[in-house]
Amino acid sequence: MSEVKKIATRDSYGNALVELGKEHNELIVLDADLAGATKTGVFKKVFPERHIDCGIAEANMAGIAAGLATCGKVPFMSSFAMFAAGRAFEQVRNSIGYPHLNVKIGATHAGISVGEDGATHQCNEDIALMRTIPGMTVINPCDDVEARAAVKAAYAHEGPVYLRFGRLAIPVINDEATYKFEIGKGIVLKEGKDVTVIATGLCVSEVLEAAKMLAADGIDAEVINIHTIKPLDEELVIASAGKTGKVVTVEEHSVIGGLGSAVCDTLSAKAPTRVMKIGINDTFGESGPALELIKKYGLDAESIYKKVKAFV
Repeated sequence: MSEVKKIATRDSYGNALVELGKEHNELIVLDADLAGATKTGVFKKVFPERHIDCGIAEANMAGIAAGLATCGKVPFMSSFAMFAAGRAFEQVRNSIGYPHLNVKIGATHAGISVGEDGATHQCNEDIALMRTIPGMTVINPCDDVEARAAVKAAYAHEGPVYLRFGRLAIPVINDEATYKFEIGKGIVLKEGKDVTVIATGLCVSEVLEAAKMLAADGIDAEVINIHTIKPLDEELVIASAGKTGKVVTVEEHSVIGGLGSAVCDTLSAKAPTRVMKIGINDTFGESGPALELIKKYGLDAESIYKKVKAFV
């Protein structure tokens, strides 16, 4: 059996920008002295006149992006999630969100899988922050195919979009030939009747593996990929919860304010259902190899399997 192909979604981001840049002259890419890490450097090589290095000044970068948007450009401002969502939050909120400008935020190095960079750079709060901004679309793709499709969908979407990408190379689980991305629409990857497991980002592939383990124990899990956390596919969430009666959410993000909270907001209001949230449990991360951290914080397939089995 051939090994599963693995690609970091930050690489997908850079490659998608190049593809879009060839078709759209109004696309401008901004970075904050991290073009090598965010992979916008590949865009800079092809379109140096449309790449702006704003230096280590993320708040200023947000203001520049807002200004470009008012002039008819489509700016993609890029940095680590900790800086794009955290350090520049006020400018993103007031200069981009409030006037509802057509700015796209490409945030890389999100979550615990940043690894050795440690707690200061492992942003597990960005989805929560961006969800609170009125009119902000929040997307967290699960693999290379979905990430590239998400970047193109974000370009086509009118209004601010937050795109979350990772540092770690992760399995490619989607077939590009048949895959269809639509903002605000979740995807049922496996139908089931005993429990609904809703995942986002790199956790999707881990949940699929966990579902195989559950099946071996006679537990039929429905697996849903939610790439768009805002707006959430409420119809799909409610329908699946109604079918299985139990819901588990899995995310490489704090259990406060992310996918789990979005799902609970929906179900508590429209279809009360028992929910268990799997994620980062109100704690900071730590420095260490990405895969070891994922296992320690309970986001690997085996840990998910054990938690879901106990829940069911």
